Amino acid sequence: MSDFQNDMNHAVQAFVAQITELARRAAVDTLESAFGGRAGRAGGTRAAVAPANDGAVHVGRRRGGRGAKRTAEDLEALSGKFATFVKANPGLRIEQINKELGTTTKDLALPIRKLIADRMISAKGQKRSTMYFPGRKAK
Repeated sequence: MSDFQNDMNHAVQAFVAQITELARRAAVDTLESAFGGRAGRAGGTRAAVAPANDGAVHVGRRRGGRGAKRTAEDLEALSGKFATFVKANPGLRIEQINKELGTTTKDLALPIRKLIADRMISAKGQKRSTMYFPGRKAK
């Protein structure tokens, strides 16, 4: 190979190494900000991140990443809130309910299934036209 080709190869390799390092740093910074700590930088030990307990009642899913399970208390609170809202406002569709409660359809899917199975609410219609009403066992 000529000197020009060698110089060009070295320049390209240095550029790729520099870009790789920048991408790695950006990924680490993103992960650190997402998890709220400096994980992985303390000699291989992970920083413990305590959940914020500000006394606020959370509605819907907490931000914890994909597949983060909600606690039974969270589901029960959301179910109660949904059932109470449906009792006070019968005949609304999920989009209207989400707008009022500040939730998403994904947040409410499991509580709705449980409430229907327990006959706390009833549903009439299909897909997006489903309307929710108080069930036979509504308090």
